[in-house]
Amino acid sequence: MPSTILSAVRTPLATALAGVSANIFSYVPEQVPVPAVVVVPDSPYMEFDTIGKSTFRCKLNYTITCCVAYNSNPASLDNIEQLITSVVAVIPAGYELQVVDRPTVTQVGASNLLVADIRVSTWYTQTA
Repeated sequence: MPSTILSAVRTPLATALAGVSANIFSYVPEQVPVPAVVVVPDSPYMEFDTIGKSTFRCKLNYTITCCVAYNSNPASLDNIEQLITSVVAVIPAGYELQVVDRPTVTQVGASNLLVADIRVSTWYTQTA
């Protein structure tokens, strides 16, 4: 049975992130309990290298969003920096770290969160 993106890409990434002291989500939850790390597809999501009858190869791009409470600017900035460095430290081999976007304040429900996006990519090959 061929591997899937779920088993070959998303599950290893989620497993690695489980070592971070934060709530880990592979989707955007309705309420975000902080600190939180949310993994979602980036844009472009898939960049195709090979499409054929026997091989499917593409580069997959993901955004790992780090979220902390925004209560005090110096403390919140320190908290997001610590969360970013802990996430970057556990990204598995085979994933390319691209950039970390600047932190911004985002309102989720009644809460203000300080969030920063980490952009990563990896290659996926499926054979028939």
